[in-house]
Amino acid sequence: MPNTTHTLKSWPRFFEAIVRGSRTHELRKNDRDFHVGDRLTLQEFDVSSGAFTGRECMVEVTSMTSTLEPCAVSAQALHQDYCILSIRLVSPSP
Repeated sequence: MPNTTHTLKSWPRFFEAIVRGSRTHELRKNDRDFHVGDRLTLQEFDVSSGAFTGRECMVEVTSMTSTLEPCAVSAQALHQDYCILSIRLVSPSP
């Protein structure tokens, strides 16, 4: 199956940490059929103003934890509606 690019909102505090390299994961609702190798176009979204800032970056999913791919703790440690995506920055915001 070919890899998919998903476009997602990213709150400023998370977006900035991803661009700086200090955040390498995303906790997301598992409603987009995410897979390792997918790319995420993260668009910075300011919740307080309800508007996009114009900044975006692209990351690649390098690993995924979900109920289908459980963590070492237990299969029930993560709610079935959510997943943790390990990510690496591909292209930073302009």
